[in-house]
Amino acid sequence: MQVAVLDDDIHQLDLLSHAVQALGYACHRFSTGAGLLHALQQASFDLFLIDWELPDMPGLDVLRTLRLGHRTQSPVIFVTQRDDERDVVQALSAGADDYVVKPVRSAELKARVLALLRRAYPSDAATGLRHGDFLLQPSSHSVYYQGHPVVLKQREFDLALYLFRNVGKLVPRELIEQAVWGRSIGPDSRTLATHISKLRLKLDLNQKNGVRLVSVYSHGYRLETTQEDGEAS
Repeated sequence: MQVAVLDDDIHQLDLLSHAVQALGYACHRFSTGAGLLHALQQASFDLFLIDWELPDMPGLDVLRTLRLGHRTQSPVIFVTQRDDERDVVQALSAGADDYVVKPVRSAELKARVLALLRRAYPSDAATGLRHGDFLLQPSSHSVYYQGHPVVLKQREFDLALYLFRNVGKLVPRELIEQAVWGRSIGPDSRTLATHISKLRLKLDLNQKNGVRLVSVYSHGYRLETTQEDGEAS
């Protein structure tokens, strides 16, 4: 799961990020609403944690843009100091799925995240993520091609899952590194390129197999499907 966390307070951002990562999910940190909305042009997220008070725009405006502008259906949890009933009602009416008042209790937040993801993605564990002849099972970290298992190392599977969740999108290497390694590796490192090369080889990602992995120089990578497929996630 790819989780976007939006808060301009570095301490709160750390707290929320640690809670998300403790659940085993990839965490993408943002301190401005504009930064999050810009990232949505290049990648998708499975869950959003959004603060109300931001330096460039209210979190409520970010939420409305997610729902109306980007047509994003991924669940949203508002995390804010505002505890007035009118604020809670306003956020839920604008499209939030849950509301957590600061100070955040880590155990409670984790439970709310897990409960919300179970409701939002009930078929993920059962059916997996399918594109063409490829099937990825996040619950068991398994990959199948035409029904046959493909052995991947943990980091390779995480990379494959992120790319398959963003099929058709040009994903910058920085976003991939944050999702898979939890940090920016840096332009001088060959780590990402090496893992991309191994993934191409192990999954035989080319046009004849219906899914190909394209490198876009100085920008990132794009996984493209070349045949009609279905997806459950």
